[in-house]
Amino acid sequence: MKMEIEPIGTVRSPIHEPVDEGWGEIVSEVHVGDWLIDGLRGLDSFSHAIIIFWMHEAQFDINKHLTRHPRGRTDLPESGIFAQRARHRPNPIGITTVEIISVAGNVLRVRGLDAIDGTPVLDIKPYVPAFDDVEDPTVPEWMNRIMKGYF
Repeated sequence: MKMEIEPIGTVRSPIHEPVDEGWGEIVSEVHVGDWLIDGLRGLDSFSHAIIIFWMHEAQFDINKHLTRHPRGRTDLPESGIFAQRARHRPNPIGITTVEIISVAGNVLRVRGLDAIDGTPVLDIKPYVPAFDDVEDPTVPEWMNRIMKGYF
């Protein structure tokens, strides 16, 4: 099955190259297509949103990325790509929960979006705890280690 998807907007960020830490305080903007401005109505009544984006500079190589040590760290167990949040994936879709700073015109200003400048945005959803919050999730110890300092 072939799927077609069109971006709804673009990320404008001071970050131009992917980094592995410090995203938590980064303020960036999602510029939505003018024809979709009305779709942002009411989003400012939420404190957080989920941004779904296409990691356009990622290049998946099945021999290199299907299983790997996260971030190339051999002190972490080799894991499959679906057990990681790495950018080099079969479909380089990123998803991040961000803090909403403001909504004005076609611009959503956010904090904590780990997407570089020029990243195509596929969708925006309000963060709703009933849908998005999981009680007592379990993650491997190494994931907690690797995420220190990311946000």
